[in-house]
Amino acid sequence: MATARESLLRAAEAALSARPWPSVRMVEVAAAAGVSRQSLYNEFGGKEGLGHALVRRAADRYLAGVDSALAPAGQTGAGAAAPPGGDPGAEPFVALAEWTVRAARARPLVRALLTGSWGPTLPTPPPPGGRRPLGPGELVRAVRDRAAAVPSAQAHWRGELAVRLALSYVVAPGEETGRDELLRLLAGAPGGADLSAPNPTAGGR
Repeated sequence: MATARESLLRAAEAALSARPWPSVRMVEVAAAAGVSRQSLYNEFGGKEGLGHALVRRAADRYLAGVDSALAPAGQTGAGAAAPPGGDPGAEPFVALAEWTVRAARARPLVRALLTGSWGPTLPTPPPPGGRRPLGPGELVRAVRDRAAAVPSAQAHWRGELAVRLALSYVVAPGEETGRDELLRLLAGAPGGADLSAPNPTAGGR
């Protein structure tokens, strides 16, 4: 049986999928969850706290999907046949790229988390320093750390590259890149670069 917190988060997600966050009313969320409005405030402190919890939930779910995408190769060492000149170890990173595209397109909060682009229709993200990775750089580094456990050459680099390739298709939609093309790119990825390092030209941005 779902807890009151889980029921409230589900109700808030449903409300957010139907209308912009500024239009979501706490009394409606509480009623949909089958709890009192006071219970909502006791659990989250208010609408801002509920919004922050939704953002954290989106980050957690995205990273859980990352784990699922990488798990088969990490558990069995098996993968699809390699493209010419590549190796089968690239396959889990193709799955990671595909998951990232699907999640970002289907869930506006995931897209905002990965791109850093927050619109007025979404809850505001929690302030920096929270208990979860909640910015594009933090999420990419979290993916890289998970990818490092995959038994594949240059695993951490491939994990980061997979996310960045996926995001390029999210922010600039166009002709879809198929699995063969992703395999070719990820199988031939050179190592040694740290794509999550701070941009020296970013300055105070």
